[in-house]
Amino acid sequence: MKKWLIVIASLLPLSGMANMLNNTNEPFKPGYNPSQQRMQTQMQVQQQQQQQKLRQDQQQQNQELQRKMQERRDSAQQRMIQQQPGQQQNQN
Repeated sequence: MKKWLIVIASLLPLSGMANMLNNTNEPFKPGYNPSQQRMQTQMQVQQQQQQQKLRQDQQQQNQELQRKMQERRDSAQQRMIQQQPGQQQNQN
């Protein structure tokens, strides 16, 4: 009988902790923890900001790549024009 009392007594604090983990955004419910809610919100905002920064970085990289590719195409096209017969200027 004593063993059961000890087991039950040791489990009671765990049931209270389980209630604390039930974090909802309802302040009148048991387990509401405003500081944890704030931290969660801050982490979500930070994650959204990081995702936005990544999207911007990717967009800049894509624009830079497109610009370089266009420069190469223009350069290749210019070389092709210069190599065609009749396009060279007389150097005399």
